[in-house]
Amino acid sequence: MSEVSVTKNAKGPERAGDQLVVLDNVNKHFGALHVLQDIDLTINRGEVVVVIGPSGSGKSTLCRTINRLETIDSGSITIDGKPLPQEGRELARLRADVGMVFQSFNLFAHKTVLENVMLGQTKVRGTDKAKAAEKARALLDRVGVGTQADKYPAQLSGGQQQRVAIARALAMDPKVMLFDEPTSALDPEMINEVLDTMQQLAQDGMTMVVVTHEMGFARSAANRVVFMADGRIIEEAEPNQFFTNPRSDRAKDFLSKILHH
Repeated sequence: MSEVSVTKNAKGPERAGDQLVVLDNVNKHFGALHVLQDIDLTINRGEVVVVIGPSGSGKSTLCRTINRLETIDSGSITIDGKPLPQEGRELARLRADVGMVFQSFNLFAHKTVLENVMLGQTKVRGTDKAKAAEKARALLDRVGVGTQADKYPAQLSGGQQQRVAIARALAMDPKVMLFDEPTSALDPEMINEVLDTMQQLAQDGMTMVVVTHEMGFARSAANRVVFMADGRIIEEAEPNQFFTNPRSDRAKDFLSKILHH
């Protein structure tokens, strides 16, 4: 496992074949509000990109455009060389390739934890039930909630539910995982158990885009920090560079407000 993370972090200049998600001059409006302005962002295979910035800066919208939960007004987004499909079966297939973990856990309340993790495999991937159950159990073990498989979501803590949501996304063998503020709805004591699970995924070489307020995670798990404000990417840098020596006044101001706590 450590070998994976060593090669991942020691990656040299990116080759075109390594580009997994490419946003090119992406714009998005909500009415008069220009929420994404000329966004250019490339995420490479095996890279962990953490997106941070003040509230209302466009971080979550950016995350949601990558699996087309939000449409864009102009520009293009490609995943593994293919443009985002408009709708229908192609879009369902894309969403299977792009795992998404939200603030709220979005688990089906009337299905057990195991059934929640099996569902996408059987419905979208067409996996038979026995295989899907075996894989679901292995993934629940991997995220540390294997003993909860036969319970219903309401019987689990928020941290456990979020780890089930991560297992559910992983069950689809996604090419990239999107995390939209995955810990912001959790009680403080549950945040670390979710971040630890994400840290482990990062070490295993999963390509990840993470929108978060957790600066410790950004420092330790990211290959690159992307700082957004007012719908734009203001700067991007390796975590050490960004946190110790941000280039823009906006980033300096942001960090001065959050890091002295």
